[in-house]
Amino acid sequence: MTRHSFIFHLGITILCAAALNSCAGYSIQGRSKPAAMKNVQRIHVPLFENETITIRGESIATNSMTDAILLDGTYVLSGIDGADAILRGKLANISYNQVRATRLDTLRSEEMQNTVTLSWELIDAKNPIKVIKSGISRGTSRFAIDANQQTARNNALPDAMQRACKQIIGRLTDDY
Repeated sequence: MTRHSFIFHLGITILCAAALNSCAGYSIQGRSKPAAMKNVQRIHVPLFENETITIRGESIATNSMTDAILLDGTYVLSGIDGADAILRGKLANISYNQVRATRLDTLRSEEMQNTVTLSWELIDAKNPIKVIKSGISRGTSRFAIDANQQTARNNALPDAMQRACKQIIGRLTDDY
């Protein structure tokens, strides 16, 4: 292959890549948001309230919410001073259901499912009376019961919290 042929093929490859780049689904202007959220760029997330008896439930819920906001990328986390909106949340309930029992004893669980219920509201930072959006989100997770059931429950809790927080982000970004 000659030098001119190589440069010609390289140029054609770059042109094709540039032309196909527009089909990749990326846009320069950013994601579209629901109409109610058009003025919200920065969100402050204070510590969630905990209405359950779960120790550290409020910190797990708050961490899951901030992680969900960061992973989505539509909004920026902010302190209270620079925020456009404040997301207040409450860990309302954690319930456990048996999914599978042992063959010989139906009261002895082998697998359980936890369901986390978070209630939340997004309020305007400049006008704390104005509620922009609110709702209730649920997340579930399954876990196997081993020798220590409490450890199994504690290990499954962050997964259920993350699923509930992804639902909240879905409501804030895509309005579903």
